[in-house]
Amino acid sequence: MQVSDISLLSTQVLWVSFCLALVFGAIVQRTHFCTMGAVSDIVNMSDWTRMRQWGMAIGVAMIGFGVLAYTGLIDPTKTIHASNRWIWLSALVGGAMFGFGMVLASGCGSKTLVRIGGGSLKSLVVMVVMGVSAFATLKGITAVLRVETVDRVTIDFATTASLSQWVSMALGIQPALAGLLLGLGLGAGLIVWALMGAEFRRADNLLAGLGVGAVIAAMWWVTGHLGFVAEHPDTLQETFVATNSGRSEAMSFVAPIAYTLDWLMFFSDKSKVLTVGIVSVVGVIVGSALHALAMRTFRWEGFGGTEDVANHLVGAVLMGVGGVTAMGCTIGQGLSGISTLSATSFVAVAAILAGAVAAFKYQMWRLDRMG
Repeated sequence: MQVSDISLLSTQVLWVSFCLALVFGAIVQRTHFCTMGAVSDIVNMSDWTRMRQWGMAIGVAMIGFGVLAYTGLIDPTKTIHASNRWIWLSALVGGAMFGFGMVLASGCGSKTLVRIGGGSLKSLVVMVVMGVSAFATLKGITAVLRVETVDRVTIDFATTASLSQWVSMALGIQPALAGLLLGLGLGAGLIVWALMGAEFRRADNLLAGLGVGAVIAAMWWVTGHLGFVAEHPDTLQETFVATNSGRSEAMSFVAPIAYTLDWLMFFSDKSKVLTVGIVSVVGVIVGSALHALAMRTFRWEGFGGTEDVANHLVGAVLMGVGGVTAMGCTIGQGLSGISTLSATSFVAVAAILAGAVAAFKYQMWRLDRMG
């Protein structure tokens, strides 16, 4: 493969990723798919409908990833989530911060982008503050704090820290087969659980669960198969084109927002190139905006007051710092990561949900005191 072929392949990967992100943005805008909203519905109304959307999406993504890995279309050991280090404390602390922050900021990273597409100016502020905080936690002052504290607490394994590897060793079967069996079993279980809710079995809910899960699985194919080059002509090493990590990635919306701001601010620097993460951020906003304009639901939205500003700023910082520390958000860990059966992802998701519940309890406590 020549250098010109690599450039053409990168362009293809970026365009396909952009289109998938556009579909993702339109689906989320139409169906109100939202992890924070799902937790809010449970805490405040005991309504599990939107959580069932999320459960079905995870199930579809798990099955998709398991099939791709088993058939050899992608290598599960070469994803951004594959590591011998189980960073459980980073996932726990970062996830709790992110979960608490997304409640204060009226939505997680993906929902922030979708709300921008729908006309929310305060979500635009959240995106910028979250992006700066995330970049600082990737390479700046909070990165030093992260590396010197929670990242030091790990459990190292001889193999990848994932459920598929552990089951593979326990049963004496191939990791790919273990991943397929777990993906099919857990994924089907989540899909069945979602469908058990009578109120869930409606078109928009099915679109949310099936559509979002399918987009995540498709992104694994794009970066892990379409964008895989066995031998780069310059380095003579294998590479995954157009990814920030140099490994296969699916969707995530914390670090990619930071990379998007970096690309915009240093656009003339030729070393700053478009990546899957950056075009995904733009694609979600565009997809959401197109749907909002088509349905005539586009509305400009600003802050309600000083306290509203403060809550969103604090929430944005917590999401930026927490999302990078936990290596992902409700999409990056809650869908993409957990579809790989990464042990770190399971801890991060549990912590995000716990942090969100704590934030809702905090808000209710404040309302009671004010009342």
